[in-house]
Amino acid sequence: MAFPYMETVVGFMVVVYIFETYLDIRQHAALKLPSLPKPLVGVISQEKFEKARAYSLDKSYFHFVHELVTILMDSVMLYFGVLPWFWKKSEEFLVYVGVDAENEIFHTFAFLAGVMLWSQITDLPFSLYSTFAIEARHGFNKQTIWLFFRDMIKGILLSIVIGPPIVAAIIIIVQKGGPYLAIYLWAFMLVVSLVMMTLYPVLIAPLFNKFTPLPDGELRTKIENLASSLKFPLKKLFVIDGSTRSSHSNAYMYGFFKNKRIVLYDTLIQQCKKDEVVAVIAHELGHWKLNHTMHSFSAVQTLSLLQFGGFTLVKNSKDLYQSFGFDTQPVLIGLIIFQHTVIPLQHIVSFLLNLVSRAFEFQADAFAKKLGYAAPLRAGLIKLQEENLSAMNTDPWYSAYHYSHPPLVERLAAIDEPDKKTE
Repeated sequence: MAFPYMETVVGFMVVVYIFETYLDIRQHAALKLPSLPKPLVGVISQEKFEKARAYSLDKSYFHFVHELVTILMDSVMLYFGVLPWFWKKSEEFLVYVGVDAENEIFHTFAFLAGVMLWSQITDLPFSLYSTFAIEARHGFNKQTIWLFFRDMIKGILLSIVIGPPIVAAIIIIVQKGGPYLAIYLWAFMLVVSLVMMTLYPVLIAPLFNKFTPLPDGELRTKIENLASSLKFPLKKLFVIDGSTRSSHSNAYMYGFFKNKRIVLYDTLIQQCKKDEVVAVIAHELGHWKLNHTMHSFSAVQTLSLLQFGGFTLVKNSKDLYQSFGFDTQPVLIGLIIFQHTVIPLQHIVSFLLNLVSRAFEFQADAFAKKLGYAAPLRAGLIKLQEENLSAMNTDPWYSAYHYSHPPLVERLAAIDEPDKKTE
């Protein structure tokens, strides 16, 4: 008797859902607390706390509904053979339009088109409600319905342009890779990652947002002086029109080697004082100086190689494919099935990566503090917490499992902690 792979996967999915729902319930209870955590009393205004509490609870209720619908749909799709049905119908479609259905690449394209259409249809109501109900109710949404659908159409078109060549290459590599298949797949995806990291900010991001050079002035001078003092090879300094879509704020940097760029959201500049913005940049430069980005990228690549190695061990298992309702062994279907079979490991790895990420955040804060930005960084973090209406009360189990950044209370405590004197 063949091993019940599909039933086991669905069982794992349900167990994970129950565990994460338990954490969600704990977090929901924390969000309902009527008062600020003691360290934030007198730091965050009561008015901001009440607004943040209402916003967080709205998102929490929505999350419960969304996750329930998601687990039901995913379980039904696997248990009742919706994926093999999609695969069969995509073959019938190719025959109908006169395309060679025996060609696995064309068959896969047709299958992905159907799945993408289904995904867009089922996710659209949630995206619309999240954007035009929750975000709008709490003053964050700035985009019109036209801009929303325009962005969605652009995303679909980009997927149509970028996706097929990558998928076709993966299929060919798996078909002809031989014993070194895992290495070839990893190397190919590494190249794709590097190319996308290069092209996204230059060609893709400007399709959705306007990037303009930060005007000359005190803020630009301070950021350039900071970068220069750390020998950060800053080539360009941009402001992005994030306010056209949302009043949430952010800042990031990108680029390889001697061609680094920093991007500030216009909302960040509007919400924070100049020294606070510079302190936030000092934190981001701390990630660069301490090689956090390289460490994270290396970890992801190592996991990617291990994942492809695991796939090569099961890609020829007829029992695995048949358990999910497939009589043939298409490459893409094998990758999808394999991703489902390693769900428990993925959650463990995600938890461990979050632990590392939170440690990196503390280190970047400490780096900015060492540069003399403790006070403005502290003020900036508080202001961003207030302006973004982030959760003030967090359940320790929930934050430990989900958060890639430490809660504000922990970050402020670390910043306020006296530096250890070396004898």
